[in-house]
Amino acid sequence: MNGRCRGFSLIELLLALAISLALVLGVTQIFMAANSTYRAQSASAGMQEDARFVLSKLLQEIRMVGVFGCLQDITDASASGDFRAARNAPIKWDNALKKLSLVTTDVGGNGGVPTWTVVSDCRARATAYSQRHSPAAGELAIPIRRLDYRLRDDQILLTAGGRTAALVSNVKAFAVSFGLADSASGTTVSSYSSNPGDPARIRSVRLSLTLADPNRRVRDQTFNVVASLRNRLP
Repeated sequence: MNGRCRGFSLIELLLALAISLALVLGVTQIFMAANSTYRAQSASAGMQEDARFVLSKLLQEIRMVGVFGCLQDITDASASGDFRAARNAPIKWDNALKKLSLVTTDVGGNGGVPTWTVVSDCRARATAYSQRHSPAAGELAIPIRRLDYRLRDDQILLTAGGRTAALVSNVKAFAVSFGLADSASGTTVSSYSSNPGDPARIRSVRLSLTLADPNRRVRDQTFNVVASLRNRLP
């Protein structure tokens, strides 16, 4: 055989390596971008889920503020006589401490030991007692709790029944303002204030919560909700 076997030249090898390297770098960039997008979406979804959990819990409690049973006239028989004062100011916001205090009906009676129990026959008498109190025949027992939601050390903390639990972390900001009617008899919100002078004018509560990603994969996200009060405050 007179023919000779020929291989690749150096230039051809270098060109093939360059093309291969470009393809590998392109695939790597696509993978890194897809992975970064996935991590950012996961972080954003986690923040939304955390906000949904905290705000839905707050909305449920706020809607039950001022609901103390069948009758408006309630005798205060609590041990320290503090039910009447709590009833007169069932929702308060301390902007300096970033603390929202609520006096609310325990929905379903599954919230642990109540702060007070209102026992009523829903016709002529209603009495508030400290903690649990068993109703007599023909009476209804309504558990009432004092709850404190507070922003501290980048966490929303819930204090109830002497116990404190963290609900969510990585909180950058927590703000509360109240929708106010023109008068105690008004029904339409005409202004908002974080420190209303007359609780009887409160018709709604606006909550604002800002969460941050500790790994800085996404920007801070702010969530806003408004809850209307079911019961007009005294």
